[in-house]
Amino acid sequence: MKIHLGLLLCLLLPLWGVGQPLEAQIEALEGELHALKQREAQLQQELETLKLQKLRTDLRTYGLPALRAGEELIEHTAFFLVYDEAHEQARWVAHIISPEVLKGNVSRTNDFRPDPKISTGSAVEADYFLKYLQPDSTYEYDGFGYDRGHLAPSADFRWSQQALSESYFYSNMSPQRPELNRGKWAELEGMLRQYLQRSPHTQLYVVTGPVLHDSLPRIERSLNGLSIPQQYFKVVLDLNQQRAIGFLLPNEACELPIESYAVTVDSVEALTGIDFFPALPDEQESQLESQTDSRLWLPDEQQEDVRPLDPESLPKNCFNTLTARSLAGTGYEVGICGTVVSTRLTRNGHVFINLDKKFPNQIFTVVIWKDNLLNFSYQPHIELQGRKICVEGTIRLSQGTPSMDIQHEKAITFLP
Repeated sequence: MKIHLGLLLCLLLPLWGVGQPLEAQIEALEGELHALKQREAQLQQELETLKLQKLRTDLRTYGLPALRAGEELIEHTAFFLVYDEAHEQARWVAHIISPEVLKGNVSRTNDFRPDPKISTGSAVEADYFLKYLQPDSTYEYDGFGYDRGHLAPSADFRWSQQALSESYFYSNMSPQRPELNRGKWAELEGMLRQYLQRSPHTQLYVVTGPVLHDSLPRIERSLNGLSIPQQYFKVVLDLNQQRAIGFLLPNEACELPIESYAVTVDSVEALTGIDFFPALPDEQESQLESQTDSRLWLPDEQQEDVRPLDPESLPKNCFNTLTARSLAGTGYEVGICGTVVSTRLTRNGHVFINLDKKFPNQIFTVVIWKDNLLNFSYQPHIELQGRKICVEGTIRLSQGTPSMDIQHEKAITFLP
């Protein structure tokens, strides 16, 4: 009688290991699992290498600015840069924010170090601060007042240990005031990563840099006399959805909403002399680099926010919402104008009206207390929605937000 080989194996497999001690069976299975984990780690590394290779290919194809005569392109694992020896920092750094960032979990390395690829030598630690070893083996730090501000942020590479580590080269640093680096600059970087949460199948081409010119001040105590930029730019391109935008921020505390710093890519080119995205067809480049709608880049909860009104278009003694903070607490009666983007009628019967930016990012709030609603011939939380108005009164700060209490409808003027 003939028995099929496959059938025989099926009959014998359940008996496999019956004669072995349980310890040996456990050890064998653990060995197999270890081998599988090693193979998985190897495949993950090979996959990451290929993804980084594709990223560099895409950057070379679409994302790099035009090189000037004499400029040297420095290539790292996940970003490219051009170094300006005269100012001891990059003229620009180009990188891609990949959808991989949404699932990355690599932690900060903080391994700041000189860039070995800069032939003239990059900036070093002593360009930002000095440190002195104390008898108890701790260090005393003597800072120069500036952060080592990342141009290509390390968090954009948290899916690759190697790429994230290389982002700590001093060639990717520029002296930023702490108020900028830890404030609005970090907000801008986070906003772009959030953009990918809404568009997880795209990638963003980003070029970042300081605005460099010969008259910049220097950090005199720094080892290489580091230039102190007065402005920083960031230009962003989403080829998948045909969008582009620029941002220009001063090297100081920035109190305005992030969209207030949005500009066209064209305007950044005019300021810096850098030709961004030259590989695009001329017509496409022109169309993208002239875009001004910053709302497309804002988080979902801010999509209905609007730009503050042009101060030149407002009536006499009236200001836009960006000016309101500087007038808070002065006791002056002024007019503040803007677009009503959200209203709320509370359980207690009070009305809160936000101009230009919605709660919880409001920049100016009009308050009508319940007892004053009798002085209105309409329901303000309904009728004012979406209208351009000016409100007149004194401004106070309420939990940090400029606010104005109004008692009657005559305090409100409607704009065309």
